[in-house]
Amino acid sequence: MSKFLKLIRNERGATAIEYGLIAALIAVAAIGAMQGIGTKLNT
Repeated sequence: MSKFLKLIRNERGATAIEYGLIAALIAVAAIGAMQGIGTKLNT
C-alpha cells in the first residue's frame, strides 16, 4: 500500500495512473461499440 501512495505522490506516477485510466475508458468504449456492431450484424 505504501508503494501505491508513493506512486500517487510522485508526479510521474500520477501521470502513469492517468494514462491507465484513459486506456481503461477507451477499452470500455471499444468493447461497447463492438458489442453494438456485433448485435446489428447478426440481425
